[in-house]
Formats: sequence, structure tokens, C-alpha cells
Amino acid sequence: MILAVDVGNTDITMGIFDGDELVFDWRMVTISGRSSDETGLLILRFFEYAKVCTDDIEDVIISSVVPPVMYSLELAIRKYLKKEPILISESIKTGIINKYNNPYEVGQDRIVNAVAALKVYGGPVIIVDFGTATTFCAVSEQGEYLGGVICAGIKISMEALFARAAKLPRVDIVKPPSVIGKTTVESMQSGAVYGYAGQVDYIVNKMKEEVGQGAKVVATGGLARLIAEEAKTIEVIDRKLTLKGLKIIYDMNK
Repeated sequence: MILAVDVGNTDITMGIFDGDELVFDWRMVTISGRSSDETGLLILRFFEYAKVCTDDIEDVIISSVVPPVMYSLELAIRKYLKKEPILISESIKTGIINKYNNPYEVGQDRIVNAVAALKVYGGPVIIVDFGTATTFCAVSEQGEYLGGVICAGIKISMEALFARAAKLPRVDIVKPPSVIGKTTVESMQSGAVYGYAGQVDYIVNKMKEEVGQGAKVVATGGLARLIAEEAKTIEVIDRKLTLKGLKIIYDMNK
């Protein structure tokens, strides 16, 4: 079994692969101050719930965009799983040709997503990731990471409204009954859902003008399903895309 770990700004997602099958996955909040022992014990509790023995884990592969978390996470894996984790870096084989002007600027999660989308869905492909930021990535048929778009994430935008506008409340991000809200809460929810759906469709259509109209559009991330209900350009929802990419990269470098 292989443990794949994706460290994001909001959540740490972990998944266990048995062969090519993702058999278990879970999330925990990303906390920079969490100790290695706390992290290790959380992992063991997840394993206990899934009835997985630590001895069954052959290797661990990690992608991270949060450097402050890595020391305690790596230490936890060494101490509690007795494994030396494989870290996604610029030197690891991915099969992706990074065409960014400065390849080191591209977040590891975006490259991992590109690997998975290209392998599973083929190219050209556009990946929309609804994470802390909403990112759009374009990958050519030849496996070139062409670049993309970075926007403020939905939750960040809604929190900013709550923090900066005195009379606006914090609201759940759900689809309201209609576009035209009848209350302040419904109006804010409408802005979040329909506003971001419109953003997705516009950006994807503009990207297709450069990548090609035949590009497949794959969405991932926590709010992918909610926005995909309204965004006409999203064709596939794959919330496990990053974990799949980590397993593919592991197999390449095994």
C-alpha cells in the first residue's frame, strides 16, 4: 500500500492506494503549529479507523505548498510509519514539460494535477481546482504545462465580505433558491455560486481560444461539485485528482 499526502493551505488530504485503487482517503485541517506527535497520532487514528496496519504501508509520497508544515509532517512519518517520505520537487520525474517562464513558481499541486489529468483524461486538458485559491491550468496534448490563471478562492472571497462589510453576515456556501436573492444571505450565496460559475465559464472559454476548443475540462477541489452544477464548461468532476497524480508520479519514480 502507498500513502499519498497532499498538503494544501486549508486542508491536508491523505489517501491510501492498494495497487492502483484508492481504498481510503481523509482530510485534516492544515495547522502550521501542530507538533509531529500530534500529526503522527492523528495519522494512526485514521489508520485505526480504516483498519490499516502501518506495516502495510510500503512508501509515502508528499506534495506540499505549505513549507512550515513539512518539518513536523516528515518527522511524524519517520517516527510513526518508519518510512522516509518521497517529496515532490522540481527534480522528480513527472512526465510534464513545464513551460512557465520560471518553473519554480508553479505550485506542486498544480503539476501533480496536470500529471493526473493528462494520464486519466488525455490532453489538451484544462484543470479547475477549487481550493484556497481557484486555479485554472492548461496542459497540452504533448504534456506541456502551458500556464494558467489564479483567482481568489470562494471561501476567501466570502470571508473578505464578512470581515470588511460591517452589515454582511458569514454565510454557508450553498446554492440559493434563485439567482435574485430575497434576503442578504441568499444574495451573498447567489454571488458566490453563480458569480464563480460565470467566472469559470468565461475563463475556460478564453483559455480554449488558446489551447483548442477540444480541450477537456476537469474540476477538482472541495466546492467543485457545487459550482459544476451551474458552470456549463465543466465536463468532469474528480475530487481525488491530486491523490491520483501522486500515485502516478510514485509509479514513475519507483
